[in-house]
Amino acid sequence: MRLSSRLAVAALLFLGLSGGATAKENTWFPAVGPETAVLTIHAVADLSAIGPMIRDFQKTQPGISVDFTDYLTNELYDLLANQCAKGEKMADIVISSSVDHIAKLANDGCAQSYFSPNTGRIPDWAKWRDEVFGFTFEPAVIVYNRDLVAPADIPRTHHDLAELLRAKPEIYDGKVGTYDIEQSGIGYLFAFFDTQQSNIFGRLLESFGRSRAVLRCCTGELLARIEKGELLIGYNLIGSYAYGRYKEGAPIGIVMPRDYTLVLSRTAMIPAAAGRPDLGKTFLDYVLSSRGQAAAAAESFFFSFDRPFPEGVDAVDPGLGSGVYRPIVIGPALLATLDQQNRRRFLSEWKASIERD
Repeated sequence: MRLSSRLAVAALLFLGLSGGATAKENTWFPAVGPETAVLTIHAVADLSAIGPMIRDFQKTQPGISVDFTDYLTNELYDLLANQCAKGEKMADIVISSSVDHIAKLANDGCAQSYFSPNTGRIPDWAKWRDEVFGFTFEPAVIVYNRDLVAPADIPRTHHDLAELLRAKPEIYDGKVGTYDIEQSGIGYLFAFFDTQQSNIFGRLLESFGRSRAVLRCCTGELLARIEKGELLIGYNLIGSYAYGRYKEGAPIGIVMPRDYTLVLSRTAMIPAAAGRPDLGKTFLDYVLSSRGQAAAAAESFFFSFDRPFPEGVDAVDPGLGSGVYRPIVIGPALLATLDQQNRRRFLSEWKASIERD
């Protein structure tokens, strides 16, 4: 690893540990053989999830070192938008769970087009204009504490959850958690698309308000509180993170709601001003390949286009064409979520629905 890279990593670690203003974290993955090139990735992705895929990619490309930087969603979007507007050099590939941000960047001319056999194999809903590519299958799930929630209380649908909170306030008052959508980009996205699926979401929000639902920014915090029994049920949590905890032995159960399940696909984009777009495209082809999808399912995101229902998850599996799963389609409709007037109105309605006494 170059001295300058070591110093940069050390500085970032110091800032992170000392409570500095930056939220980005840099990790260097040295080539497994003699270095021939450096791939730069800017992302919003937990290192525990994306790390195994990077290391497996390097087995196929032993001469490539990877310079990986993880950001908060808004921080990465602002960086990319500014770089694009100024015509500055950008990362070789960008990865983010904020699919609306990536769609906006592509719409603003900040992405370059790419087509290959691997980009052609993913579902139409998970790509847009050969510029934005989804590479994961990440359902919004209901998570519960297996030790503390009675089998009869396990909610299998959105209606079940709303009725449970209404019928048993003595048990679930203050014991249900979900995202604070003012802080969580993914929480906002899930809530926005929830309203388009069924009228039951309005009743569910009212139930959250009556039961004094706990609102938090992040999946990890909510999962930790469910594991400890501080919360009994979590709503709309990212399935990949929940399944990772489940595989590690956490006492949690996971439900893909049987009436409908929202599905997000984490996206990748080759920036218009990528320093080494050839390397970015090589990595993109890997994550979309059968090998990359297998690695994601085994070690990283656990669900995939090829295996959307892993063992241990309560789900109806009638085939992906059944309508049970509702993908968040990557395309121009996502731009509506970023409209500031729409956002203010939606947040106001959400807060009024979930308002506590």
